[in-house]
Amino acid sequence: MDPIPFFKMSGSGNDFIIIDNREFRVPEARLDELVVGACRRKMAVGADGVILIESSDRVDFKWRFFNADGSVAEMCGNGARCAARFAFLHGIAGRQMAFDTLAGTIEADVGPRLVKLRMTDPFDLKTGIELDLDETRVGVGSVNTGVPHAVMMVDDIETVDVIATGRQIRRHVYFAPAGTNANFVAVDPAGRILIRTYERGVEDETLACGTGNVAAALVLARERGLASPVTLTTRSGSDLIVHFRSRGDGFGDVFLEGDARVIYRGELWEEAWQR
Repeated sequence: MDPIPFFKMSGSGNDFIIIDNREFRVPEARLDELVVGACRRKMAVGADGVILIESSDRVDFKWRFFNADGSVAEMCGNGARCAARFAFLHGIAGRQMAFDTLAGTIEADVGPRLVKLRMTDPFDLKTGIELDLDETRVGVGSVNTGVPHAVMMVDDIETVDVIATGRQIRRHVYFAPAGTNANFVAVDPAGRILIRTYERGVEDETLACGTGNVAAALVLARERGLASPVTLTTRSGSDLIVHFRSRGDGFGDVFLEGDARVIYRGELWEEAWQR
């Protein structure tokens, strides 16, 4: 099988393998094997997910997004920014573009340094949810920002056990059967909003999560009256900026702004992703 050209990109520390699949370079029958194999760190390229850019008759392009475990995700904010810059760099779309995801149509504006996305409207925003975790009861908020997210305020972002607590929230019966992503948020003495995320599909902490940052900003806006825009500092140290408008009992006109870096480009050989 011929090697498959790809870009390795990072959105605020969330890293992705992006492939132009408009000419069906990726073998559909072996897609799951390729995604899981290519995302293995140290054994292959290593990534939080794989993005396939494909043709559309309706908008500039459509994508298919796969988590590192091979599962399909409806939306990924950091991945969408990377996909938008990839499309601009490859002449697939202009600086202002629209593309289809399973969560709906996403609009993007690729700037010289940052990419700004118009997100699909969030829904199912709830606060004051109480969950029993082992012998502890915790309070969370939740909202679907393209994918489901839970948001938990903590006193110290450094000491929270993101893996253990995140795994319990992710698979809690309250969020069954689909499960949820889990975000932990704290405000430091300087007033910065810090966030860490346990991602469904990756099944681990990631350095950033775009839809999780949007979820956290909206939950904080509801619970603490924060005004737009809200800036959050991710685990990678990069800032993500969330813009929104209050709309009745919810929020609309939601935008996510942040970096989308090209790390390198290469060719994915079959031996890299074979089991």
